[in-house]
Amino acid sequence: MTTAFITHRDCWLHDMGAHHPECPERLSAISDRLIAAGLDMYLSFYDAPLATLEQIERVHPPEYVRGIAESAPQSGIVHLDPDTAMSAGTLQAALRSAGAGILATDLVMNGEVENAFCSVRPPGHHAERAKAMGFCFFNNIAIAATHALEVHGLERVAVVDFDVHHGNGTEDIFSDDPRVLMVSTFQHPFYPYSGTDAPAANMINVPVPAGTRSEGFRDAVTKAWLPALRQFAPEAIFISAGFDAHYEDDMASLGLVEADYAWVTQQIKAVAAESAQDRIVSMLEGGYALSALARSVTTHVKILADL
Repeated sequence: MTTAFITHRDCWLHDMGAHHPECPERLSAISDRLIAAGLDMYLSFYDAPLATLEQIERVHPPEYVRGIAESAPQSGIVHLDPDTAMSAGTLQAALRSAGAGILATDLVMNGEVENAFCSVRPPGHHAERAKAMGFCFFNNIAIAATHALEVHGLERVAVVDFDVHHGNGTEDIFSDDPRVLMVSTFQHPFYPYSGTDAPAANMINVPVPAGTRSEGFRDAVTKAWLPALRQFAPEAIFISAGFDAHYEDDMASLGLVEADYAWVTQQIKAVAAESAQDRIVSMLEGGYALSALARSVTTHVKILADL
């Protein structure tokens, strides 16, 4: 079986203004690098569908979803907070991003592909149940994981988040949900300044200090993540794949490199092989140094595809 690569041109239409780090060029850099590396011929490409209200409202209250839709401008840019803004193309892009996770889950669960990577924006892991923040509007990974639970009938799913920022939105949505185990590493203290205040038992949060490099990251994964994941035995694994912990990314202060993303992807694949029938859905979160992002995603996808 192959690896699915899911994106949509609508995801380029979301624009939060000149010089904003979460820019359309992120997706172009990824696509260009995949082609340059010759990976495109080994992947199955899909256009992301639009997520339905029913799919989004499994995670977000209807009044919140309605508020996001009503905030979308016809032109110009409207700020929901200092970092998070909507343009005329944002709502469509956000629906495609959430829809990508739904399609990825269906493809993986139906056995059409072994795993999937969603190259989409806006990202999602900071979107809380009823709050947009941190460049995020709908929590894409939570929507996908909930689809696996409620539509495909899984009893246990894991969310793995290696973005440099804590996935506060995903934790807000799944805290104390016994069907979900979330494991994450994140720079701390750092935006959104969460994840360390008595997290629920199903949250394996590993804050790491600025300056942490490969050894510290791999130690956290080996000692905290992997035992918890193996004990939980997830039936599918969902990855919030943020690449802003890369040492070239000046939005943060960690020091990971492509080899670390290859290694952690291999570890996740090993767990998926043990309990999840190899089922992995990975969705793009952060990563703002374009060359480092493109190289890191290519490395991640290469490991997913066993290349």
